[in-house]
Amino acid sequence: MGKSERSKVTAKILIEIGAVNFSLVSPFKLSSGFLSPSYIDCRKIIAYPSAFKAITNMMIDSIKSDMALQSPSYIIGGETAGIPFAAVIAEKMGFPLSYVRKKPKEHGKNKLIEGEILTGKNSVLVEDLMTDGKSKINFVNNIREHAIPCNLSLVVFKYNIFKDADTSLKRNNIEVHHLTDWEHVYNEMCNMSKFEAAILSEIRRFLDDPVTWSNDKKQDSGS
Repeated sequence: MGKSERSKVTAKILIEIGAVNFSLVSPFKLSSGFLSPSYIDCRKIIAYPSAFKAITNMMIDSIKSDMALQSPSYIIGGETAGIPFAAVIAEKMGFPLSYVRKKPKEHGKNKLIEGEILTGKNSVLVEDLMTDGKSKINFVNNIREHAIPCNLSLVVFKYNIFKDADTSLKRNNIEVHHLTDWEHVYNEMCNMSKFEAAILSEIRRFLDDPVTWSNDKKQDSGS
């Protein structure tokens, strides 16, 4: 399955399992701090066995095809949403698995990397989604601090609408691959008859200029 087909299939799965949520009156606040008329809940995938299997198989396809030149052989899940995806991928590919914390635990060994720390082994960070890329940079820096090479990340969903995100990632020598993004999800939504025109219109406005959309909503709410 090619990259374009993987993107369409993933978009359909996210819509079908209700992972694409809408709130036009009270926008969602993303982890990046931006407001959004929609929230993509990739955590729902693990509750649907057939969807989970399809998604993890496509993530494996992406590692094998899109990252062939880098040949990663070590899977690291991002706390917490990335861990289930990483665990299945590592088991199916026969690769070692670890997971990286956002910050050290305040008890025990105060570790950032859980599992075996395999220094010098080329790794890929697995997460559920990416908004502005800041959490990916933080995770990768934490991984690199342990002498683990990590220039790759793989997510199910990438917003792919924040202009500065790819620049920041490139500056930090991080390449993020994704199964699908907002444009593909929006296109699939437009092909269906289940979504109201008001929702599609507001999503389009958000995708065209998410920063302005967010700032306008913050002003409207007085925050």
